[in-house]
Amino acid sequence: MNPAPSIHFLLVRRTPPGLGPVLAEVYERLQAKGVEVDDHIPEDQLFSSEELVVTHDLYVLKSHTELALSTAGTLCALGARLLNPHRSCLLTQDKITSTKLLSDAGVPVPCSWVTDDYGLLVPLLAEGPLIAKPHRGHLGKGIRILSCAEDLDLLSPSEGPFLFQRYLETDSEDVKTYVVGRRAFAVTKRFSPHSYQIHGHPIELDARTRDIVLKCGEILGLHLYGVDLVRTDRGPCVVDVNYFPGYKGVPGAAKLISDYVYRYAVAGARSSSVLQGVV
Repeated sequence: MNPAPSIHFLLVRRTPPGLGPVLAEVYERLQAKGVEVDDHIPEDQLFSSEELVVTHDLYVLKSHTELALSTAGTLCALGARLLNPHRSCLLTQDKITSTKLLSDAGVPVPCSWVTDDYGLLVPLLAEGPLIAKPHRGHLGKGIRILSCAEDLDLLSPSEGPFLFQRYLETDSEDVKTYVVGRRAFAVTKRFSPHSYQIHGHPIELDARTRDIVLKCGEILGLHLYGVDLVRTDRGPCVVDVNYFPGYKGVPGAAKLISDYVYRYAVAGARSSSVLQGVV
């Protein structure tokens, strides 16, 4: 009988400090299965290059900071298993790259443009508002709604590069979906820089929207992720994808996540044992 796996979480700083309720329950459920669980916040510790070695069966990236991504990338290069995979996190975090991949795969996304010469956007603004997103943005930080040429002065080149997208007007609430493996859940709420703190109102996903959401995960190689959609006259449109969201408002989220993480870790540990035996 194989021993329970060891799992390490890379976390982000929180205010107030500590684990959120969903992740705290995930830890408890994993530990109840005999899993050795620990974590660290990359920004809060000093590591020498010699100290950064693979010591766990699985690493779970629960942070979107540049240092966390680099730490996860280093561990991946050293042979660590990551959930979500490091390449998938990089693709998802880069809004320019991920939007292109989704668009080419037929996922409905807003019309999008990229430039460092903001004056080139003036003709586009004459046709309607644009939304400017930092290409490595998260939680709505740095997003600007541009209604006229004068609004371009709000953009700072130091915050860029930006992804510019056509702003989609809608009278209905937006849809936030949360996915664990192939299980998708949804709530409705208005997107804003603070909407990640709101649970929203649970809704049933229709088949078309569910297919779009799962396709996002397939294209970007994600297992634990969220997809934000705006409902338009032409149907749902994907405006953001993020890895390992907060799962606020998802019934039984901690159990779903802990079970999935455990199975993923155990499957990897078994594969490693088989490979070691062959070698």
